[in-house]
Amino acid sequence: MAEGKDLLQVLWSGADVLRGKMDANEYKTYLLGLVFYKYLSDSYLVKVYDLLEDKNPDSLEEAQRAYEEAMGSDDAEDLLSEIKESKYYTLDPDMTYVSILNAVKNNSFNREKLQAAFNRIEASDALFNGLFADVDLYSNRLGASDQKQSATIAEVIRVLEGVDMIHTKGDVLGNAYEYLIGQFASETGKKAGEFYTPHGPAQILCRIAISGQEGKRGLQVYDPCMGSGSLMLSCRNYSKEPDYIQYYGQELMPSTYNLARMNMFLHGVLPENQHLRNGDTLDADWPVDEETEFDVVTMNPPYSAHWSAAEGFKQDERFMDYGGKLAPKSKADYAFLLHGFYHLKQTGAMAIVLPHGVLFRGAAEGYIRETLLKNGSIDAVIGLPSNMFYNTSIPTCILVLKKYRKGRDVLFIDASRLYEKEKKQNVMHEEHIDRVLELYHARETVDKVSYLASFEDIRANDYNLNIPRYVDTSEEEPEVDLKQLSRSIRETDRAIKAGNEALLEMLGELTFANPETKDAIEELIGVLKEV
Repeated sequence: MAEGKDLLQVLWSGADVLRGKMDANEYKTYLLGLVFYKYLSDSYLVKVYDLLEDKNPDSLEEAQRAYEEAMGSDDAEDLLSEIKESKYYTLDPDMTYVSILNAVKNNSFNREKLQAAFNRIEASDALFNGLFADVDLYSNRLGASDQKQSATIAEVIRVLEGVDMIHTKGDVLGNAYEYLIGQFASETGKKAGEFYTPHGPAQILCRIAISGQEGKRGLQVYDPCMGSGSLMLSCRNYSKEPDYIQYYGQELMPSTYNLARMNMFLHGVLPENQHLRNGDTLDADWPVDEETEFDVVTMNPPYSAHWSAAEGFKQDERFMDYGGKLAPKSKADYAFLLHGFYHLKQTGAMAIVLPHGVLFRGAAEGYIRETLLKNGSIDAVIGLPSNMFYNTSIPTCILVLKKYRKGRDVLFIDASRLYEKEKKQNVMHEEHIDRVLELYHARETVDKVSYLASFEDIRANDYNLNIPRYVDTSEEEPEVDLKQLSRSIRETDRAIKAGNEALLEMLGELTFANPETKDAIEELIGVLKEV
């Protein structure tokens, strides 16, 4: 049974099979897709066995045998109907991971059967449409020939036998999946910004946004740039009713959208609690019917992205209350911010990661920022360490927004030094995250770290929110003891003089092999005597 560290080792061994054949941005799709397929298959067999025997099987092989026998009986149709109702999909006995693994061990594996399993799952319910579209079992990246391609997939299937889906407790599998996503983000580097928010910023965003709402049953969480869904799923860690959270997320990249869907299932999120969409957040507002405002909004959008900024957006409800000003075409940061803020409930909280430019840039961005400040909408500004994210090394900040606040003060926190350097990235550990939350909840001025700015302070700074204007992190130069400095200079001069005298004495004792060397040494002696 693989749990905890062992589970991670098994999954990472699967990655080793593919590493070298393609870059991490590609092989993550294969490994994570096959892990998800195994999860769906194994949980399917466990459910089948439970329906047949009213208990969990001791092994997947036992469940497979029971399923094969049941499918040969008169009750097969009723069993399939019941399993479809609870799992939303069905698999033939020869489409299960157990069956395909046996074929691998018997050297009779063929990709057609695995592809048929993918197709069956995708066709079972709209929940699974296109879910395995990126897992190309016939790609040349897997090998130069059909035989090598099949061998690569078969080897991954064999390695994943060590992932025990039956006995793995709680979120262990989901957390391992999340860990893998993070590792792939690290290997993928700059391409990873589209699908992953590192642990430290993710926890800060979620803990702040969910603060005061931890006990709410049916909490609605929204991320319109959801990537792998890691930000939304982090909220589960801090909710007292995690099984009732409703997740609303949108993602532009189809492959990343599929990754988020898999991630939801592997964290045990029920289908009825998933409301995910593949689409362009800025181009077409979503959601627009049923639920449109949410308790928690978390966002890590692409920084300073281009968008159309078309005139028609001035009539868009998301952007129309800011004096006809739109985020500039070359920097969509405020467009993303206003989109998320529009979908925030009056009683909710929003936390978004953006580059520092949003704090001080002028023109339309300055007007939007001023409007938000005058409305009391900006609750806090938190400066993060540089080199935290895989898609940029620049320092970033978290803006916390709320729609209804009694005051218009803004809390500034400089967390730029709260990190440890690990390999290529700076990392915020639990003690750093806890310190930021402590400062946020205390909401007071702490020398060199935080500053609670009044609205008058902010107005006096022309609505510029650049953190150094409020939090002074400079260190005073230590006073110089002039008497001690004089003594030190005199001692240094005496030491130099003594050294020169000793050197002159040694040079005077030298003999020379030729006139040129003698002339050079005599010239050096003359220089030393002048010192």
